[in-house]
Amino acid sequence: MTRVTVVRDILEANDRLAAENRRLFDEADVRVVNLMSAPGAGKTTLLERTIASLDLRIGVVEGDIQGSQDAERIDAAGARSVQINTNGACHLDANMVASALGELPLPELDLLVIENVGNLVCPAEFKVGEHAKAMLLSLPEGDDKPAKYPLMFRESRALVINKMDLAPHVDADPDRIERDARTINPEIEVFRVSCKTGAGLDAWLDWLRRLRAH
Repeated sequence: MTRVTVVRDILEANDRLAAENRRLFDEADVRVVNLMSAPGAGKTTLLERTIASLDLRIGVVEGDIQGSQDAERIDAAGARSVQINTNGACHLDANMVASALGELPLPELDLLVIENVGNLVCPAEFKVGEHAKAMLLSLPEGDDKPAKYPLMFRESRALVINKMDLAPHVDADPDRIERDARTINPEIEVFRVSCKTGAGLDAWLDWLRRLRAH
């Protein structure tokens, strides 16, 4: 019982900080996406493609346990970035994100993407002030992930199934992924893409434009 109470208190405190982040985002008129996935699914590559193709001013908060390689790639792609190293924590929380916001010119951005730490569990539990959560699942990870990690799919407004170019070479069914994801979350929007070839990215970009417009 004590453990449950402590967890609830942590989440409630985080939610209060997330609400303050959200107030700052709305005040600056910037839309925010919390992008989540397992390690290696292709979040940074998706962002590089997005920055190159989307007609919006984009900033990125990069969350990693250690290192700054992804932030360097985002800078090279032409977006503003801030690196957060969690030093072992498996997710970003609202306080971590708040600490990075002073390094970004929020009023000069149309879209801010928070690239969360690679993990299919904890990032879905912690709000950071985002307007929408989106998750990336690479096809080689397997088609059983919605059943194993339902919270990620329940919390996300968009699901990007990446590495579709590998479909002939892996034993994973994208139809099953989409079907199971929609069983968990009937409102989720699903995009099948290949960040390597660019196939399917237009629908993802349109979703981001709609998010910005509304």
